Amino acid sequence: MKKNLLDKTIRPINKFIHYDNSGGIALFIAVVVALVWANSPWRDSYHYLWHTYFSIGFENSILSYSLHHWVNDGLMAMFFFVVGLELKREIIAGELSTPQKAVLPMAAALGGMVFPALIYISINQGETSVSGWGIPMATDIVFALSLMTLAGKRVPLTAKVFLVALATVDDLGAVLVIAFFYSSELSYFSLFSGLALLSILVGANLIGIRNTIFYAIIGIGGVWLAFLLSGVHATIAGVLVAFAIPARTRVNESLYSRYISHLIYKFNRQIPIKGPLMTQKQHQIIEKIKVISRDAQTPLQKIEGALHPIVTFVVIPLFALSNAGVELGNNFFAELINPISIGVFFGLTAGKLVGVISFTWILVKMKWATLPKNMNWKHVAGIASLAGVGFTMSIFITALAFEDANLVDQSKYGILLASLFSGTLGVYLLKRA
Repeated sequence: MKKNLLDKTIRPINKFIHYDNSGGIALFIAVVVALVWANSPWRDSYHYLWHTYFSIGFENSILSYSLHHWVNDGLMAMFFFVVGLELKREIIAGELSTPQKAVLPMAAALGGMVFPALIYISINQGETSVSGWGIPMATDIVFALSLMTLAGKRVPLTAKVFLVALATVDDLGAVLVIAFFYSSELSYFSLFSGLALLSILVGANLIGIRNTIFYAIIGIGGVWLAFLLSGVHATIAGVLVAFAIPARTRVNESLYSRYISHLIYKFNRQIPIKGPLMTQKQHQIIEKIKVISRDAQTPLQKIEGALHPIVTFVVIPLFALSNAGVELGNNFFAELINPISIGVFFGLTAGKLVGVISFTWILVKMKWATLPKNMNWKHVAGIASLAGVGFTMSIFITALAFEDANLVDQSKYGILLASLFSGTLGVYLLKRA
């Protein structure tokens, strides 16, 4: 009876977690809570919470940062780690595995990064705020995919795959921008220490070490910590460590299939005993199935599968909760008239739309690529607009680009409005398609 009750309790939670829109819903709720909290009579508690300091370490080796900093530099490293795993998987056996598959989304992503940056720079030319040119370059894949599902079943699967590939390349571009343009003064000792530890992980991969605990200890306790102290943003360590994770199996598919079939045959041949227990031989067979099943999985996919729910339902909502809480004053719309908000808004809305469509059109027109099956130009326009939903990554780059709280808020105003506008337009265009 207890088991049935537990199953009934857990089943709706599992159903929600595996629902396509669930990540977007969790993120949306976090954004709403942050905005309401930051504009409520309890707004002081919101700011006090995220500026509370936490220290980790012992004696003279102590890391002391605010909770907001731990979220942005600590938990978001896990987000970028998963991004790196997804990127490596796509390069090995996904939509970026061959030049024919990769060329169109790569070109679309490039256009969707160049045009927004140029629009922002042109509006902020001569201002100190020009350093925020990387803000409108990013796409929030969680929000964008969730919004795509609102367009209904008319959207072909190839359109979703195209958006995923585009956003994956976009994430890689954002990582490179952060690494080269938004890192502080370098500590070469810490940087080279991190690279040395990274080379150990790469070497371990090559010689066949597959223990995930080993990669976690060296990756987190070594590479991430070294990058945190080096001046290169710590989240870059997440992507680099992800590329060092093994992506090979010990047992190939055909051998696994034959061995499992043989074990199941032996299991079924056993004479069962009365009661809930199985025979000792059946138990041994199940243990063998578990071992061979572990060997048939890649560490990359196992880790990605384990971390994906944590990132989707803990890391990203916490990031949104700690960063989306901007205060909307009585003169909110008047406050939008500033180079940063305008540059971010038009960079994400117009820049993404023009950049993705134009670069895609050029490649198709030159016959260097063709549109994916069942897709037309209305689908491309809808995807280009959804790419303007730059929420998570744009806010993340904002925190790196500006130190002044007023400039940060101005950027967030533009991001919120642009994401709302681009998301609405993208769903409308896809429905019309």
